[in-house]
Amino acid sequence: MRIVVLSGLSGSGKSVALHMLEDLSYYCIDNIPAALLKPFIAHAVRNPERTYERAAVGLDARNTAAEIAIVPQLIDELRRSGLDCQVIFLTAADDVLLRRFAETRRTHPMSRHNLDLRGAMAMERQLLEPIVHAADLVVDTSNLGVHALRDLVRRRVGEPSAGRLSITFESFGFKESIPGDADFVFDARSLPNPYWEPTLRNLTGQDAEVIRFLERHTDVSALIADITRFIRARIPEYLASNRSYLTVAIGCTGGQHRSVYIVDWLVAEFSREFENVQARHTELRT
Repeated sequence: MRIVVLSGLSGSGKSVALHMLEDLSYYCIDNIPAALLKPFIAHAVRNPERTYERAAVGLDARNTAAEIAIVPQLIDELRRSGLDCQVIFLTAADDVLLRRFAETRRTHPMSRHNLDLRGAMAMERQLLEPIVHAADLVVDTSNLGVHALRDLVRRRVGEPSAGRLSITFESFGFKESIPGDADFVFDARSLPNPYWEPTLRNLTGQDAEVIRFLERHTDVSALIADITRFIRARIPEYLASNRSYLTVAIGCTGGQHRSVYIVDWLVAEFSREFENVQARHTELRT
């Protein structure tokens, strides 16, 4: 049996992610009380049918603090019993969540505590902190639309990955924000910037002219080599600890040239050895 525990902040896209898993033939339950997680799985394991062969459960802040606090222990117990259990947590920046609530006019679940929206969001972050620390994959959806989030869930969560490591290299711009789901962040702002070349300004790190510009500079290849060595040394540690996901973020000023080029180079390099390697370009609108 494979079980995905899906949690996250209100407004971060949990419903979208859960619906995607349902489309992938997962048996999905939303807003299950955390205390019922273990009894549900016990029932699913004993069931002779294949109905619950792959199941996903949504946990959110409508649980009590005491119920949330026991989730990491429950997850450890499930894994020790031999189940393939993955914990996914969705997050987003406060300003993004505020905008989403303004657009949908939904009531925040923490507002029952007579808090304003910012106070409710802060309380929810604190309440769900134990699940964040137990998560195998934390996804920052601040810059992800519905279709991008569905595609991410399909590629990274939809298929069993026991014994395999899914590696994502992500480009971003420091002028926006650092991705909240990154395990490692590298800064490429010290490298020569194609932006200051008028003919390259409106291009990206995927255009041949920009690639040629960056390939001419030895400090670009030196940084790539340093990042490559560092990540190669970390991968055995992730595999030894049964981690299923590794996200490496590369940032430059605007997220358009240097970081895009480096991410694509790293994806090509690591794809020679690992099956599930992918790129995510935060600032490229394609």
